[in-house]
Amino acid sequence: MKKGFILIVISLLFGCSEIPSNGVTKTSGKTDQIPVELVEVIDGDTIKVNNSNIETVRYLLVDTPETNHQTLGKQPYGEEAKVRNKELLNSGDVTIEFDVGNRFDDYDRMLAYIYVDSVSVQETLLEEGLARVAYVFPPNTRYLDVFENASEFAKDAQIGVWETNNYVTSRGFNASVIEEDFNELVTESPGKCEIKGNINRQGKKIYHIRGGKYYEQTNPEEWFCSEQEAQNAGYKKSGE
Repeated sequence: MKKGFILIVISLLFGCSEIPSNGVTKTSGKTDQIPVELVEVIDGDTIKVNNSNIETVRYLLVDTPETNHQTLGKQPYGEEAKVRNKELLNSGDVTIEFDVGNRFDDYDRMLAYIYVDSVSVQETLLEEGLARVAYVFPPNTRYLDVFENASEFAKDAQIGVWETNNYVTSRGFNASVIEEDFNELVTESPGKCEIKGNINRQGKKIYHIRGGKYYEQTNPEEWFCSEQEAQNAGYKKSGE
């Protein structure tokens, strides 16, 4: 289906204003919320709705981590954002609101603000640390200040995507920093327990004592305070 035809259909269904010759749909600046039926939650910032026509809707001004991206895969907090999005949308009546600029993105997804019982879903996700402000393309910036304030609240509280420094970037989310933080935590010895417990590729449980041949290069699954403790957990000493 061609985009021009889609725009005409949406104009008839949702009461859009004129469609300029350049194909960019403009509105009169109204903030009417249009009732829709939720069809599917795709992820934290994309859904499908029905109002006489099923459309994919991309949330304006926000971005959540991926859940099943072709190249990025599954990013930290992506599943949490999707679950929370679905929870919010199933809690009341869903409505959408258009801004004054483009109605569609380059993937033919409808661009809109999403509400449940008149409460902004975008603002909630930002405030709870499950999204970042992104894809800011004027003139679709009606709630940019509101969203940025919500995002700052989560950032100051260091919750969700803001829990790990540098996970949120200007280009998206950097999963490698969370993996690095996890590896550092695993590698650190808890207190005075210095025996490293490691499970090798064959599934064998091996423990390494300080000064052992492979001690320094081993990233432990567990730490033990004594060899007896390691043995009780089913680990054998490296070299045995």
